[in-house]
Amino acid sequence: MKKIISFLLLFAFGLSSCEKDDICDANTPTTPRLIISFYDINNSSVKKKVTRLKVIGDDQPQGIVFNESALEDDENRYLSSGDSIGIPLKTDEDTATFSFILNSGSTNASQTNTDKIKFNYTRQNVYVSRACGFKTIFKLDPITPFEQTDPAGDGLWMQNIERINLNIEYEDETHLKVYF
Repeated sequence: MKKIISFLLLFAFGLSSCEKDDICDANTPTTPRLIISFYDINNSSVKKKVTRLKVIGDDQPQGIVFNESALEDDENRYLSSGDSIGIPLKTDEDTATFSFILNSGSTNASQTNTDKIKFNYTRQNVYVSRACGFKTIFKLDPITPFEQTDPAGDGLWMQNIERINLNIEYEDETHLKVYF
């Protein structure tokens, strides 16, 4: 009888050491996006909303989804009209290039302006948990964090880009300020 009780106690103790289901909590920080905030070029302390901004990665057919509640075939799904955006960097390369299209889809073509930015960074994979796996954190290159070009030759709408935080670990802080 003593052996059976010992076995049951050992079995119960073994079960109690098992981990809970491997479900990654939605509140667990994962790979962060690059946070860009927009400011008024004439008053650098005032945030300014962009108008119908569309951001397309060089290897993307559609663009970054900013409005998840829009229908899948709705163009508004890819537009932002706020004063801050978050864009995903590549976790398998040390550069990512995006076209930033201001006033995308405007009926007046002269109001649309495209700037292209190539971001240069290093990556580090960090273990989060068994359920969540790894996340990638980024560090913008301290010497050349980005390269800005004007592919259409219509003038840069992003007149100044200021580095705020080169370490991209969290999404609750601005990494770059763009003045326009």
